[in-house]
Amino acid sequence: MDATLESRRLVPRTLLPMAERYLARPNSLAIIGVRRCGKSVFSQMAVQGKRFGYINFDDERLVGVRTADLNDILEAFYGLYGDIEYIILDEVQQIKGWELFANRLRQTKRVIVTGSSSSLLSGELATHLTGRHIDIILHPFSFIEYLDLKGITVPEVRTTKDKACIITALEQYLKDGGFPEVQFLGKNILRGLYDDIIVKDIVIRHGIRKVEQLRQMTRYIITNTGEEVSYSRLSRSFGIDHVSTVSNWISYLCQAFLIIKLERFDFKLRQHFKTPKKVYCVDTGILDAVGFNLSENRGRVIENLVAMDLERKAAMSEGAMEIFYWRDAQGKEVDFVIKEGRKVTGLVQVTYANRVEDIKEREMKGILAASRALKCKDLMVITWDLEAEKIVDGSKITFVPLWKWLLGT
Repeated sequence: MDATLESRRLVPRTLLPMAERYLARPNSLAIIGVRRCGKSVFSQMAVQGKRFGYINFDDERLVGVRTADLNDILEAFYGLYGDIEYIILDEVQQIKGWELFANRLRQTKRVIVTGSSSSLLSGELATHLTGRHIDIILHPFSFIEYLDLKGITVPEVRTTKDKACIITALEQYLKDGGFPEVQFLGKNILRGLYDDIIVKDIVIRHGIRKVEQLRQMTRYIITNTGEEVSYSRLSRSFGIDHVSTVSNWISYLCQAFLIIKLERFDFKLRQHFKTPKKVYCVDTGILDAVGFNLSENRGRVIENLVAMDLERKAAMSEGAMEIFYWRDAQGKEVDFVIKEGRKVTGLVQVTYANRVEDIKEREMKGILAASRALKCKDLMVITWDLEAEKIVDGSKITFVPLWKWLLGT
């Protein structure tokens, strides 16, 4: 067991019960997510109280380790930990050929692998780990987890003071984001973290040569979070020779979990591939540190926060819930379409408003148009601090403050 785990203030992550449930059966477990989001601690928390061995392949002392050395590492495991039931291979994608080693281990042990690339999920892991394996995508702290870390309890909010405490914390969370180390070391580490993701998880991993163009494009799409992205327009704007290169780069950013990409909703699946995408950043702290003048556009920042919280809910649904956006030929738009199975179950618009009168007319027209087109009556507008219900053109729209929606109250 990692001795340092004992000395930390541990936040019980929302996905922990899911991991423990999966590990109760003889499965291999892959915990993947953006660099430094807490995968190592999460993996150890999932097996606390059990006999396990842990090794971090991102440790500089293991630079140069080869596949042939993995057996020696296994012997060291047994020498250090004795008889173990679980083996955690942290950031294992650093070692070429790790997959066959992990596959052999799982014949007698329960194996947990972590990594900062979704290719662990879609390619390397699935190809080589025979039998059942489960994937969990971990993100930086949610607002509820952030409050837990700060020691702020969330009872029923009854007084103005209770509400003010929550809103103050939310203001700070929007600026700091949810990366665990930021909470202890400060926001100065975010630019370094961002550079590590670009260099280690994208440039080096995929052998990209046009690094400056990649950096410029990435900063541009992060700054323009929540806006439609056209690959051909990006190609022209940044002098990238081929649209396919832009497509590949955005795929790499998604694989490294720096961004998420939403498709425009259409009942015809093939249309998803033809239409522009919307892109959101994994964390509002990175958004604040890297984005250009985003502090002046609070609406975009809270929309990004809602996108990531919906992404967490989708992860917890184990594939039952999907997130899209919607836009019609006249330009009417709704920020988020929630689909469960074959049915659209919710439409969500996000606005930085405190009064109904402050909500832009196009936002109301967008959600009403989407309601008619998608035959969905569950209409919600997430606001900064407006709580109300209103009948508009015969449809009921629920207005919910951001803090209340994030807490699920």
